Amino acid sequence: MSRQTISKWETDETLPDIRRAKRLALLYGLSLDELISFDMDIKALEQVIEKTSDDVQKKVDWTKLWSKKYPILASYQKEVEIKFYENELERLLNDLEKKYRYTRLDSLLVLKDILSHTWNKNK
Repeated sequence: MSRQTISKWETDETLPDIRRAKRLALLYGLSLDELISFDMDIKALEQVIEKTSDDVQKKVDWTKLWSKKYPILASYQKEVEIKFYENELERLLNDLEKKYRYTRLDSLLVLKDILSHTWNKNK
């Protein structure tokens, strides 16, 4: 297949026929569905997250990083009664640890997931 053909696929001028798409999927170890819906930004982000060591993650100032996208993260500390929420979250973490014998990290991840589900449900 020519360079021009691939260029036309990349610029969405044309699409590969189903036989070529199937061969490409096999070549890259993807299902046909994954190949068709492949999103480089998401895939690249997933790979970066998977390859980032725990040591590196501990060095990242996540609040500073995310506050570039969500400025409230840089300013809420001056407005919110943090101690109140810390106490409530501590109670919830402790409850998960005792009731389900989760580790501290697992308890945190469960709370984050519950919060995410609650957020999505109320959108």
